[in-house]
Amino acid sequence: MRYPKIDLDGAVVLITGGARGIGRATAELFARRGATVCVADLDGATDAARELGGHPYTVDVSARSSYADCVSAVLDGFGRIDVLVNNAGVMPLGGFLDEPEATSRTTFDVNLWGLVNGMRLVLPHMIARRRGHVVNIASMAGKIPIPGMAVYNASKFAAVGLTAAVRAEYAHTGVSLSAVLPSAVRTRLASGVPLGRGLPTVDPSTVAHAVLGSVKTRRAEIPVPGYLAAWDLIHAVAPEPLLRLGRRLIGDRRALTSVDPSARAAYERTIIDQASDRQPSGSA
Repeated sequence: MRYPKIDLDGAVVLITGGARGIGRATAELFARRGATVCVADLDGATDAARELGGHPYTVDVSARSSYADCVSAVLDGFGRIDVLVNNAGVMPLGGFLDEPEATSRTTFDVNLWGLVNGMRLVLPHMIARRRGHVVNIASMAGKIPIPGMAVYNASKFAAVGLTAAVRAEYAHTGVSLSAVLPSAVRTRLASGVPLGRGLPTVDPSTVAHAVLGSVKTRRAEIPVPGYLAAWDLIHAVAPEPLLRLGRRLIGDRRALTSVDPSARAAYERTIIDQASDRQPSGSA
């Protein structure tokens, strides 16, 4: 169907996890196109917004009250939200049985409940205006299971399904939803993990361009890089032994066997700190 056009020049864009990585690159790109960029993050939003000429908001996307305060502040300041980019996320690595329960809960709270909270808070305003676009940053890990990322995989599989279902439910309202599915991205989430060596790897700016492009195309799913769109067909027709061989060739167990703990320690500490500060799942 045709969705109402969104003119990026002057559009109000709210980006969670906007202080760094994919979120920061996306904010820069929208700002260059003339959008009013609202940078929301747990920390670092003020500095990022100052450098971009945007507007900072402190938010914990897993806590509905915190996200609601952020959305209310944006609506009070600008009267609308044209584009919501649900980008905030965490990516712990390690064996499934070894992962602390608090870390697993944090992964779902941020990666899944962050999307639920954002959509439930912003969609009513978009639907009332009969225009708007939501981008949920999922991952190719929402299609491809990867050893050492089991709970992260589960959160991203859920993100892909959630986006598709909500898109279908509200397709008649003029409001669109897209899931952007990057492969491995060169951000702090991948710190300590050897990238490349057959594993498709992209820069945050490449993902940002996909997010920006979705405002025009309104495509349901956007893999990054684009050739990964063939994965669904490959997975459906290729025999499992062949898939296993391909996974061995690209080293799909590197999240279990090849991580540099010292290089990853600082990022993992941020996840632990979030887990210790967060209320149990379902309390938001």
